[in-house]
Amino acid sequence: MSEKERLLFQENSERRAVRAVYLENQANTRVDERVLEEMLPYFKEQYGNAQSMHSLGAVSKDAIEKARKEVADLIGSRENEIYFTSCASEANNLAVKGVADAYKQKGKHLVVSAIEHFSVLNAARRLGQNGFDVTYLPVDRYGLISPEEVKNALREDTVLVSIQHANPEIGTIQPLEEISRIVREKKIPLHTDATCTAGIIPVDVNSLGVDLLTLSGSQFYGPKGASALYIKKGIKLTPQIDGGIQENGRRAGTENVPAIVGFGKACVLAKSERDDNKRKMLPLRDRLIAALPEKIEHIYVNGHPDKRLPNNVNISVEFVEGEGMFLLLDQKGIYVSSGSACASKALKMSHVLSAINVDPAVGQGSILITLSKYTTSEDIDYLLAEFPPIVKRLRDMSPLYSYFLKTGQRRPAGPGTDYEHEHEHEQNQEEE
Repeated sequence: MSEKERLLFQENSERRAVRAVYLENQANTRVDERVLEEMLPYFKEQYGNAQSMHSLGAVSKDAIEKARKEVADLIGSRENEIYFTSCASEANNLAVKGVADAYKQKGKHLVVSAIEHFSVLNAARRLGQNGFDVTYLPVDRYGLISPEEVKNALREDTVLVSIQHANPEIGTIQPLEEISRIVREKKIPLHTDATCTAGIIPVDVNSLGVDLLTLSGSQFYGPKGASALYIKKGIKLTPQIDGGIQENGRRAGTENVPAIVGFGKACVLAKSERDDNKRKMLPLRDRLIAALPEKIEHIYVNGHPDKRLPNNVNISVEFVEGEGMFLLLDQKGIYVSSGSACASKALKMSHVLSAINVDPAVGQGSILITLSKYTTSEDIDYLLAEFPPIVKRLRDMSPLYSYFLKTGQRRPAGPGTDYEHEHEHEQNQEEE
């Protein structure tokens, strides 16, 4: 064995010996073994096209309809109000663009929050490029949307309001029931992106008062490749994919039968085990929120302190660049993200943190930790043991941190800069 091969073998052996701690569950969760078992026959034995007229196709068709009922049961809807899509982004696009087009004779005004997922924001922006007027609602420092702001934004020509049930990056749960009462009085369709809530916390379309709702099985231990859009009976919508008659003509394309079957099974398990999963994750979340600021100075928790998802911890670490944290955590087998899975490679402060007025210099050092039912207390022990030395190592290389230690000032003032005010985000945290 050559020296190069020996070193490579040693490096690979060391990596295999590192504990793997997956804490990016807002992006994707591990498939439950029971879900996988349910899916396997539809890859091998029952592989017929669900639109075929023969008996093999009928088996696939029946499996899809069974899954449709299972999805409907999770969110309290009727079976014929569930439409399968390939992912939550497709469902969000179908909701936003589909409703806007169907009601464009009434008006061309949309209302969305400033912290929506990009699949809602970019769909709205595309409509804005095509003659629609879009109002982007602000949020407070916790990421909450004011129902009064929603009320004030509504106009005679408003044809859709889209407000997420909770934010996947900072975990803040919105007062959707109150918002829906306001929107319903005006008889305007209300869509919510419930991708990070359905299967994690109780979600019922009737109590929420929504007309359209997006959910995705990959967020609660189902497979990638199957999501759904709930469309309340009577809501008009223009299809965004033209082709065959699948999904009652609202979404053409050959159905991903194994993934849909897995999605349905994941919904069944989520409905029966959701409360137990929450009881398991909540203490781990609260432990992280309490322990991280004790172990690392100048660290801030983003999002609402109480109205937040049971599996979400979003923190900003001052004097540290996020890229360095990700790389060093990855070397330790700890997998986290910077926020939205659709923006995590950008390595810059997200639109969500900007919306809640996080100092850009601090926001660059933000990470998102999301737990699952598979996360253990030992996983949290490992993170709490490995993370502080990583932050120290990076701060030891930081000129800004060195300057802070010497002067007590966070940044040197320079041409074109304004550092007259104290770090607002830190003040807010201290006032709490």
